[in-house]
Amino acid sequence: MQPQTWAFLRACLFFSEIVAWVLAVVMTFRGELLWAAVCALFALGADMAGRVWSRRFPIAMPYFMRWVLLVPRGPHSPNHIKRILQPRSGERILEVGPGIGVHALPIAASLLPDGILDALDVQQEMIDDLKRRAASRGLANIVARQGDAQKLPYHDHTFDAAYLIGVLGEIPDAIVALCELRRVLKPGGRLLISELLIDPDFISLRVLQKMAGTAGLAFERKVGPSIAYSAVFRPAAVAD
Repeated sequence: MQPQTWAFLRACLFFSEIVAWVLAVVMTFRGELLWAAVCALFALGADMAGRVWSRRFPIAMPYFMRWVLLVPRGPHSPNHIKRILQPRSGERILEVGPGIGVHALPIAASLLPDGILDALDVQQEMIDDLKRRAASRGLANIVARQGDAQKLPYHDHTFDAAYLIGVLGEIPDAIVALCELRRVLKPGGRLLISELLIDPDFISLRVLQKMAGTAGLAFERKVGPSIAYSAVFRPAAVAD
């Protein structure tokens, strides 16, 4: 089955879950508790099916669902991410999976006048959209390109920092991607990974720490609750 078909079917599950939750709330207010319970159970089933599906067939969010990226993100809002990442002028930072640029645009603005934001996405449509949005804001310091996180097209020790917001679980081999991120980070560079429980591709902090350790990344700190956390890592020191 083609990736586009997988993405469409997963999107159907996502929308079915939303509709079921809305109906559950409506039925509750109408006093029809039995139907409310049925709708809630259906929503939970759709959620579980979506999570199992996402783990078996990891795939990036399709471009036709880009509007989801505009939903308020709470602890993963651009301002929160900037406070954790602390981008500075003169730095070169990488975002993997920028989508339409919800975080890329404000991060790039924070890097002015001398910093550069590289943005890598597996979907050319997302990259094209990001470039249009950057141009409309007059941001010329974003270098956006299509590419695979499992084979980053950058030299070793290129970046001062890198970040992924709800993206790692969409990558078929997350450990390979983490190894690549460690390779392109400068010694002492920082890696920020943010995960949200509502995302069907959610990776718990415990699992993430294990994967990161395998990839040679040292855990530094966690920000936020476990259901909506951001974790900071740095390349682990290599023993002589």
